[in-house]
Amino acid sequence: MEKKRIHKDIVIIGAGMAGLTAALYAGRMNLDVLVLENGIVGGQIANAAGIENYPGFAKVSGKELMGTLQQQAESFGAVIDEFDSIVKVTLKGQPKLVETEEHIYEADAVIIASGMNRRKLPLPEEKRFAGKGVHYCELCDGHMYQDKVIAVMGGGNAAVDAANFLSKYASKLYLIHRSDFRADEVSQKRLKENPKAEIFLQTEIKSLQGEGRLESIEVLDKVSGKLRSLPVDGIFVNIGVVPNTELYKEELPLTPAGRVEAGEDCRTAIPGVFAAGDVREKEIRQLTTAAADGTAAALLAEKYLVKIKEGNPVW
Repeated sequence: MEKKRIHKDIVIIGAGMAGLTAALYAGRMNLDVLVLENGIVGGQIANAAGIENYPGFAKVSGKELMGTLQQQAESFGAVIDEFDSIVKVTLKGQPKLVETEEHIYEADAVIIASGMNRRKLPLPEEKRFAGKGVHYCELCDGHMYQDKVIAVMGGGNAAVDAANFLSKYASKLYLIHRSDFRADEVSQKRLKENPKAEIFLQTEIKSLQGEGRLESIEVLDKVSGKLRSLPVDGIFVNIGVVPNTELYKEELPLTPAGRVEAGEDCRTAIPGVFAAGDVREKEIRQLTTAAADGTAAALLAEKYLVKIKEGNPVW
């Protein structure tokens, strides 16, 4: 059966901080806005237990912050669809086409705010133990390990913050990283002072073992060259992220890291297509910069739509 074609002023791909902020601004300008989200509304930050660096909040959970932003966007008419996955985009020309499993959306402008996903544990046993001891979301799955031994892999802020959060469940907690810390000093200090935590730097995870579920991990001390086995019930992986740009690789220039090339005005190489948030190539990636990108993309998209109506879609 032929898919139904639906016109929208703006289609926003991704419902994280950048996408929802763009939806809020576009909705306030009385534009017909659709937000498509293949994962969870709120993006990666929705899993954060406590955010302490977003202006106006001493501390707020990611779920609460993103839930409020979603309500704001919807109150101004933005429609958010998290159940109709995108299968193809055609961005060159006018209108742009965003094809989902159920519909084909014709959009005058597209804002790409598809964010990033956590990088998978690069071990052959990862698939066998996924969901059975190997996890990527401490807020989602941490409660499963009450009074259990937990390992966290990674040395950046995401990993150390995850370790600090998981310590409330763990009887024992290991943080394992192949090099030195990259996390901020405040988070490091909190973890180092935790009596449950044991930190292994310059250490690689070589294999996972277990019958049915994860039971232990084999680690290599890169300094001494010694292997040892650590009994663990679960491991939470925080070793970086991969941009969600697979859909656009035939349409847009991407950087070697896989991000969309776009300036501070969020304009891409294609007129009417904007990139906002972590998916855009930029030096600083914070919640505040994602919100700023979403704001800029929506306001400039509206200006682009005006030019289209005037018959002068100059980029």
